[in-house]
Amino acid sequence: MLQITNLSKTYPNGVQALKNISLEISNGMFGLLGPNGAGKSSLMRTIATLQDADSGSITFGEIDVLKQKEELRKVLGYLPQEFGVYPKVSAEEMLNYIARLKGISNDKERKELVKALLEQVNLYQHRTKYLGGYSGGMKQRFGIAQALIGNPKLIIVDEPTAGLDPAERLRFNNLLSEIGENIVIILSTHIVDDVNELCNDMAIIANGQVVQKGNPETLAVSLHNKIWTKRVKKTEVADYQAHNKVILAKLSGGAVLLYVMSDINPGNGFAAHSATLEDIYFANIN
Repeated sequence: MLQITNLSKTYPNGVQALKNISLEISNGMFGLLGPNGAGKSSLMRTIATLQDADSGSITFGEIDVLKQKEELRKVLGYLPQEFGVYPKVSAEEMLNYIARLKGISNDKERKELVKALLEQVNLYQHRTKYLGGYSGGMKQRFGIAQALIGNPKLIIVDEPTAGLDPAERLRFNNLLSEIGENIVIILSTHIVDDVNELCNDMAIIANGQVVQKGNPETLAVSLHNKIWTKRVKKTEVADYQAHNKVILAKLSGGAVLLYVMSDINPGNGFAAHSATLEDIYFANIN
């Protein structure tokens, strides 16, 4: 169990990135959803012991994360948003080097581990290829391989599918699903579909605060009969926004499809819409 309690962080420039965040995260995949600049990366970096908090606490089992950073690092796998690679080093060589750094000194054990990891992330056939020649998706899968060295109990992945094409995104998400059954994996992203497909538990962060948390399906049920849609002309959007709680406006076939949240039917041609995680997301960040 990862326990985050009243965590706050303000940077020297005055930006308050985290505001009394509290979360309980159990084994499995946990989705941290929010727009760019919401505080997701600040929270991930704090959990990963890369920066200090101003106040609050984080515990992982018996480990006081903010005070016992080295102990947390022994059980942590981390794939940051900006994951750089040495372009003229092969995947096999790089994993072997990282495994050495993580204390795996036995040559045979290290060789077997590197082989197993490359097979797990479907990169074994590319093991001798320079990392600089890898596609974006291949680099991300390599990033997971290095994060898995040392049998971590907590893995953090920050915006892992941003910029990937649909096929690579699917491969990466399938890989996360396979490894995320018996450990804690925190998936930080602004891509709603990734959380919807992978996570049984989640939180939405906006402006440094947790604004919603729970099971995606349960949260969707909570908005049953509260989301309404109507197709309107572009020139009518401002008027509807003035008189309704519009959570989303999508361009559609030359018109605009409005999504309105209301406890009762707004009338005026609005139709009921089955709530999705996307509706929950926009309802909480707007």
